[in-house]
Amino acid sequence: MTHKLRFAAATALALVLSTQSLLAEVPSTVGATYRAESSTEALAPGEKIENLFTKNMKQPYVLQKLTDRVYFYEGGFYGTIFYVGDRGVLLFDPLEGQGPGLLKAIAGVTDLPVTAIVYSHNHADHINDTPVILKAFPGAEIIATAATADQMRHLGSKHPAPTHVLGADEKSFDFEGLTVDVVRALNDAHAHDHAIFVLEGEKVAHIPDVINPDQPPFWAFAGSASYLGYRELVEQIGSLDWDYLSGGHGNVGSRADVTFYLQFLDDLEAAVGQAMGEVPWGFGVDASKLTAHTPMLPAWYDEIARRATESLRSKYGDYYGFEAATPANAEMVAEYLFSYR
Repeated sequence: MTHKLRFAAATALALVLSTQSLLAEVPSTVGATYRAESSTEALAPGEKIENLFTKNMKQPYVLQKLTDRVYFYEGGFYGTIFYVGDRGVLLFDPLEGQGPGLLKAIAGVTDLPVTAIVYSHNHADHINDTPVILKAFPGAEIIATAATADQMRHLGSKHPAPTHVLGADEKSFDFEGLTVDVVRALNDAHAHDHAIFVLEGEKVAHIPDVINPDQPPFWAFAGSASYLGYRELVEQIGSLDWDYLSGGHGNVGSRADVTFYLQFLDDLEAAVGQAMGEVPWGFGVDASKLTAHTPMLPAWYDEIARRATESLRSKYGDYYGFEAATPANAEMVAEYLFSYR
C-alpha cells in the first residue's frame, strides 16, 4: 500500500470514529505522567501528551510546546518539531499530507516565516510536503547531510533538493545562534542516510523511525532492512545529551523510553533464542509435498516468531501495537540470530 493510500485509509477510519467520544487508550510503557495538550504550556521532561491515539484519530493535528522555542507537532500519527527563532522558523521534516497543518500550527504560535527546513533522511513520508512549505515561504533553505543529498541524487528524487549540504566533517550548523548538532547514525538500520539532530540548549533530539516513544518497536522495526545495527542505533540515541525526543511517531520521548526499548530488545532476543531451540527445522511443512526447499525457512521463522510473541504477551501484550508489530520484529530477530550465530 502506498503512503497516500495509507494516509487515506487512516483519514477514512478517523471519519468513521469521529462520533465516538473517546477511543481506547493503552497503558504507558514507561509509567509516564500525561498532560493535556497545550501550545502555551511546556511539558516537563518525561511528561507526555494525554490521549494521543484519540487525538490522532479525531483532530487534524496535535501541537505541544516543549520549550520556550521548540514545538512538537503530530498529525495522522506522524510527528516532527519546529524551532521559533527571532527572525524565522526552523522546521524539521515537512511530513507527507501535513503541510497545511504544519503551516497552520506554526502560524498559531508565531508570525515569523519558515526560513529553513531540515531533512532528517530521504524517505518520502517524512519530507513529501516540502513543496507546500516552499510555496508559502519560497525563500526557505533546505538543510540536509551529504549522505541525504547523495541518496536523493542517486535515486533521482523529485523532492526539492537541499540548498545547504552538510559535509561529512560538519558536526553542527547554526540557526540564529542556535547550535544544532548533526550526529550521523552509526548504523543504517532504518535508512542509509539517517542522522540525529540535537538542538543544543533546548535539549531536544530529532530522529524519526527508530524509537516510537510510549510504544514497543513498530512493525519490522519501522521498516528497517534488518535487525542488524538496530540496537546499536537505539544505544547511540541514548548516549546523546537531550531531555526531549522527537521520534517521528508516538508520543514525546524521554530517557525512560530508551531504557524501555533496550529492555524490550533484551527480552525479545531471549524469547526468540528460546523458541529457536524448541522449533525443529521443517516445522509446519509436509516434506512429501515439497517441490522446492523454499517453504522451509519461512515456516520455521513464522513459528519461532509466533512462540516468541506468545511468551512476551504477559509482560508487554497490553501495550500499544504489540500484537501487530511483535511477530514481524521477532521474525527479523530470528533471521539475525540465525545468520550471525
